[in-house]
Order: sequence, then structure tokens, then C-alpha cells
Amino acid sequence: MTDFTLADLEAIVAARATSGDENSWTAKLVSKGIEKASKKLGEEAVETVIASLGDDPSELVAETADLLYHLLVVLHMRGVALDDVMAELQGRTGQTGLQEKAARTAE
Repeated sequence: MTDFTLADLEAIVAARATSGDENSWTAKLVSKGIEKASKKLGEEAVETVIASLGDDPSELVAETADLLYHLLVVLHMRGVALDDVMAELQGRTGQTGLQEKAARTAE
């Protein structure tokens, strides 16, 4: 088990996003704008789904890592903190998923 967390990755993304480092994929992606970053997130989501249907767990691990990274880039670009997402998830744990979905539909 690793001690590396999504919060660690969030901090790395934030630092690299503003680094101006021409060798940083994060800096390049951020400089291309939210549309490019969002498209990349979508591509990684599709690749993760495809990997989940395959027989190679290591491929699913790799694609999930790509997906989480690109999600954190998009969240950073939109000014959404991982803590806000985690608080939303925590708030949903007091009820079943079906109850939570029904509550959203009723609004």
C-alpha cells in the first residue's frame, strides 16, 4: 500500500499547472485551455471503461491513474478543490445511492 494520496496529486497538479515548465505535461495541458483538458478527460474515461472490460488488471490500473490525473487537472482549472468533492461524497454516505439519486431527481 502506498502513502500517496489524491491530495498529494492535487498539490502536484497545482504546482505544475503554473510552473511554466515547457517539459511539464500539466503546464502544457493547462495552457491549451479547459476545452482541451476536458476532451482529454473524456478520452481517458472511455479508455478506462474499455480497460475495465478487458482481462488485464494492470491496464485498468494504468487507465484509472490517467483518468484520476486528468480529472484533477480539470478540477484545478475550474477552481474546484478535491476537498469539496470529498465533502460531497461524504455527505452522500448517510443514505443509500438509490435514496441519494431519488433526492436529486425530486429537486
